[in-house]
Amino acid sequence: MSILTPPPPPTGTNWRELMDVAFQEACKAAQMNEAPIGAALFSSSGELIAKAHNRPIIDNDPTGHAEVLCLREAATKMGNYRLSDTILAVTLEPCLMCMGAILHARVGGIVCGALDPKAGAMISNLEGHSLPFTNHKLWFIDGVMEDECSSLLKRFFLEKRKG
Repeated sequence: MSILTPPPPPTGTNWRELMDVAFQEACKAAQMNEAPIGAALFSSSGELIAKAHNRPIIDNDPTGHAEVLCLREAATKMGNYRLSDTILAVTLEPCLMCMGAILHARVGGIVCGALDPKAGAMISNLEGHSLPFTNHKLWFIDGVMEDECSSLLKRFFLEKRKG
């Protein structure tokens, strides 16, 4: 399988700055008692297009994951369901549902915080970024703000278990 090489970060920025927008969204989710996962979509030049955080519980929506909500907002803003040449920053490796949405939207690449050994479908359990039966391939970078993203999730679920 061919793996696309990630480009350099957009001019005047770095991957951490992009991930920080997604991380702030994850913090919002935690405050709302949702799993602290955030996503932010950027143009290839680094312009923020959309951002979202997990809301499946609040919205009573099993598809209310940060990535899906972010893609929906971006598609509405751009007037197109194809989000080519965009960069999705997400605090946790996308699940199978989100990976499918990302591929169908034709996102250019993913910047990921923490990997998800239980449900991750980008590289942990499935190489969703380069499935041989899809007609879209994308690049990915993992480990951006990994400690912060992982710690936020661990603290959240530790508190849930205590309560």
